[in-house]
Amino acid sequence: MGMVVAPVVRDALSHGDAVVALESTIISHGMPYPQNLETAKQVEQIVKENGAILATIAVLEGAPHIGLNHEELKLLASLGNKAQKTAHRDFPYVQLGFLRARDHGNSP
Repeated sequence: MGMVVAPVVRDALSHGDAVVALESTIISHGMPYPQNLETAKQVEQIVKENGAILATIAVLEGAPHIGLNHEELKLLASLGNKAQKTAHRDFPYVQLGFLRARDHGNSP
């Protein structure tokens, strides 16, 4: 499984435009749903108003995602504390867990 980069982020980077990375733990573990989703939308709006693209970073379905769409952001926000905090050292474990769950018809 490779890294997934949102088209808007890929475009911005290829044109040398400003991109602001946001670590997703603030959304999943920082505050309750739906306040976390509303805050994420406000942050995105502030970043856009200042001429940059927001690239929220999360591991979804075992793969790192750079830049989340609305549905991915909503999923992450609704998971809240159920979302697993993941560091670089955890990627093999997270990917293995996802693969096992998917192979058995379950979601992680």
